Amino acid sequence: MFTRTENFRTFLQLYPIVSIIVGIHILFWVLFQVPIPQLQILLGLLDGFNAGIANGEYWRLLTPIFLHIGFGHLFFNTISLILFAPALEKMLGKARFILLYVGAGVIASVATYIIEPLQYSHIGASGAIFGLFGAYLFMVYFRKGIIDQANTQIIISILVIGLIMTFINTNINVVAHIFGMIGGFLLSPILIKKPRHYSYQSFYTPNTARKTNVFSFNYRTLFWIIFSILILIGLFFRF
Repeated sequence: MFTRTENFRTFLQLYPIVSIIVGIHILFWVLFQVPIPQLQILLGLLDGFNAGIANGEYWRLLTPIFLHIGFGHLFFNTISLILFAPALEKMLGKARFILLYVGAGVIASVATYIIEPLQYSHIGASGAIFGLFGAYLFMVYFRKGIIDQANTQIIISILVIGLIMTFINTNINVVAHIFGMIGGFLLSPILIKKPRHYSYQSFYTPNTARKTNVFSFNYRTLFWIIFSILILIGLFFRF
């Protein structure tokens, strides 16, 4: 479920929404690296600044989930999205996946606004990504049979590691992580009614026109499992 065996072109075809979000991440990050004062002012208008939200700038509840500071921040959040989001896009379909991802991100921002002080400011996709974990957790316990036992164990392990690291590293938005996951979990009963089965899905690789079993366990799968855990660690410590 969390292994990526597709080439770039196939990934774009199979997961267009995830690809668009990744593109937005990269575009905004590159844009704000340009040393133009007007762009830095724009960045200041898009981050999750609580005082701005209090003054009616409600777009700040949404825009922070597409922004990142530093290449490490961008890299680990984007790779996490590439690893963990595609299965949900295929299960839910494009529209419901967007509602889940954006909804969890906004819930994380609202919780941050309510709990953190007015001078608090934040950016990053972590709250929305944790919303995806919340959706997986819902499926594990309330949509049994959709996710196989092996991937269930991976999901539980990732969540346990993620929650532990949330409280170990003080340089992250703990509120966004926790409430992003809660938001994804609470949205799931509405959005995950008849998901498409994906854990054992096969597809035809366009370049080779041959059937490929995406989830056959081999050393490559083991590599991606280990890599996913390392990326999760990087998500918190911003190496």
